[in-house]
Amino acid sequence: MVDSRDRSALRTQVHAAVGFLGSLTHATLNPAFEQLGLPQVPADAGTKNERIELSFGQVPDSELVGVAQRFLDRSPVPLSLPIRRQLEDLLWDEDSPPQIPKKTRRELARAIALPELAQHQTPFIRLLDRLWLQEDPDFLFSALLNNGMRPRTLRDDIQRHVFRNPEDWSAEELFEQLGAFEAGDARFARFLEGLVSGDVLLDEQLQEATVKTFNSALRSSGTELRRVGTADGYPLFAVVPTRLHGNRRPKNIIFASLGSKPDIRFQSSVDNDIEIVGGRQGATLVYDREIPTGGLRWRDLHSWWQDTQKISDASQARKNLYARLRDCLPTNSPGQRNLYEAYHTALPTSLDDPALLPEVWLHWDHKTVEERGPEALLRSRMDFLLLLPHGQRVVLEVDGSQHYTTDRGRTPDTAKYAEMVAADRDLKLRGYEVFRFGHDELKDLGAAKELMRQFLPEMFRRFRVTKT
Repeated sequence: MVDSRDRSALRTQVHAAVGFLGSLTHATLNPAFEQLGLPQVPADAGTKNERIELSFGQVPDSELVGVAQRFLDRSPVPLSLPIRRQLEDLLWDEDSPPQIPKKTRRELARAIALPELAQHQTPFIRLLDRLWLQEDPDFLFSALLNNGMRPRTLRDDIQRHVFRNPEDWSAEELFEQLGAFEAGDARFARFLEGLVSGDVLLDEQLQEATVKTFNSALRSSGTELRRVGTADGYPLFAVVPTRLHGNRRPKNIIFASLGSKPDIRFQSSVDNDIEIVGGRQGATLVYDREIPTGGLRWRDLHSWWQDTQKISDASQARKNLYARLRDCLPTNSPGQRNLYEAYHTALPTSLDDPALLPEVWLHWDHKTVEERGPEALLRSRMDFLLLLPHGQRVVLEVDGSQHYTTDRGRTPDTAKYAEMVAADRDLKLRGYEVFRFGHDELKDLGAAKELMRQFLPEMFRRFRVTKT
């Protein structure tokens, strides 16, 4: 699956950043290209600007994000402040941040006491510097030359009205001066996360109280600050959407069935304890541990498997689990089997990667579709499920001809196609993201690996999957 997002705005801004390379010499252009991940261009290929244009013209859209990030991390030339800010905003938007309307932002600002947020001046200013206050050195130098004196800056105003005279500005006035009400959703979310961090508040009780105040305004827009871990002993909070059904924590995950539909009964309906009965032991797996806020990672699944199977050697447990999950995949779907293997091998493997759960039972009904009739649940089993940070759930489906034909692929079946589309709608309304792959995309293992090399980094970036 090739990422088809429109990156014309990002291309425009990266092109503007690339233009700053014109200050380099011919001899240093190629090393700069290499540092930024741009194609090399021979020194005799034209003027410096022509070489720069030739190099940038060879960059596909799929590599723009990496080039932009390298400009921000290690640009060989200084960028202007507007270009740097625009690159940051466009890169952060790649993560599809939750929307925080202007009305919500104002209500939030009016609800908080600025002296509490700014009681520790140095870390507070450090946060503002990172997101809002970097002054453009070219502007300051030009003003100094023309006027013979340094111009007054927003940092100067903050020193005066927030710290020396703390009653001058409210939090709403500070947000106004910073441009926070007009800023992109991702920048504003990072601002809130920084304001409630242990780096700025330095007190866990104050962190919790401030988060509670922020959330009283945020929840009206379907977002909240949620604890997602710790940093240097302090709680770590992130802005996450609350309207996803998927934000509820799973109770049981029933997956990797070998053969027919599992026979399920409740051992305790009060505690939601279930039991698989009938069939051979271990023919269906049930993961019943708590899902971490950071999502279900391979290390979590491996630990569960090693414990439940009583395997003493961790490496052997991992190999055993890999084989057990592979065995549940249908033999008549090479695409599914290739996706499973490509997920493990297309990128450097890590225990911090999200666990790929095959053949997951979403719905279960003791009655058959014929017995249930019109009230039957649409899709009972998913090809693959990923449980990602903050309760996000991603489904990967491999579509063979059986999804939209009858007679073993010979006759189009609009009713089957309509049923598949309806099932997708149902999943999305429940908070799942569904990504479909055509079987022909995956029928060759080499093609499947190349597809995963393109798809997985983009998907992890969008859902803010980070290494722990």
